[in-house]
Amino acid sequence: MSGELKFTVLFFRTEAGREPVREWLKALPTDERRLIGEDLKTLQFRWPLGMPLVRGLGGGLWELRSRLPNRIARTLFFVSDKQLILLHGFIKKTQKLPPEDKALALKRKNAHENAQS
Repeated sequence: MSGELKFTVLFFRTEAGREPVREWLKALPTDERRLIGEDLKTLQFRWPLGMPLVRGLGGGLWELRSRLPNRIARTLFFVSDKQLILLHGFIKKTQKLPPEDKALALKRKNAHENAQS
């Protein structure tokens, strides 16, 4: 990947100081973590991107779609200035995005934005 880094990746941080996406990533096997990391790097250098890697969810939310060896991971994020803020990560189990996962990401996005203002 050539070119200059366009975006920095930030992990959403709770008021208690936890970083749920970082914790989720650390709990994954090394090979899966590496694949998601490569997708994040592609996102940093080449944003804006579309399918098949990234899909808009509305409300300023996006999902990074990572193909793992035996399953599919999703990392929900939003873009602010030159930052990609990772809100929520999970292993996909159903065809459609579960509404509770989108709701959690939106809640975290709002919390991040309110903390910045």
